[in-house]
Amino acid sequence: MNSGALSIAPGERRRLVAATANPHKLIEIAAILGSAVELLPRPADLGEVVEDGDTLEANARLKAAAVCGHTGQAAVADDTGLEAAALGGAPGVKSARYAGEHADDADNRVRLLDELEEAVDRSARFRTVAIVVFPDGRELLAEGMTTGTIAVAPRGDGGFGYDPVFVPDGGDGRTFAEMSPDEKNAVSHRGRAFRALAAQLGL
Repeated sequence: MNSGALSIAPGERRRLVAATANPHKLIEIAAILGSAVELLPRPADLGEVVEDGDTLEANARLKAAAVCGHTGQAAVADDTGLEAAALGGAPGVKSARYAGEHADDADNRVRLLDELEEAVDRSARFRTVAIVVFPDGRELLAEGMTTGTIAVAPRGDGGFGYDPVFVPDGGDGRTFAEMSPDEKNAVSHRGRAFRALAAQLGL
């Protein structure tokens, strides 16, 4: 549940354990949350968390709860889905594994572009659900969304995941991968979700 803003004393840093094992995502989240948060890495001895939820919120909660239970500390997690209109909202909750259980980012992009090859409507949106789970059972939850279109081919060397093929609305026609980290974070789904989460944390 959402218990509202949790204030902290001036100068105090809030410590959160990150549930992500993706180093690119960890850097991005740390940059968005800023220096008021001490973001600890995911414990190396924590096994893989099965993300078998039907929604982004369910998967984010599974990851955060697993890390919180393992460490006894507040944990932060997110789950993100790319939803293409022409594909009925796919890949959605399966975005990270769209081309198969062991697929990498490039594999997922190839499948997406193949399926949209004949599509007239290339509109899409990114959604992120971010959550903090505390040892006492409290939760804070926030969501962020960015609308845009899918490019016909990857462009740019930055970012990760679907960033080279996602062109956000209002981004001057550039993909996320063609933007600087600060430019991307200012308009991205993850930036919006974690800034909303930070506000609830009283940061």
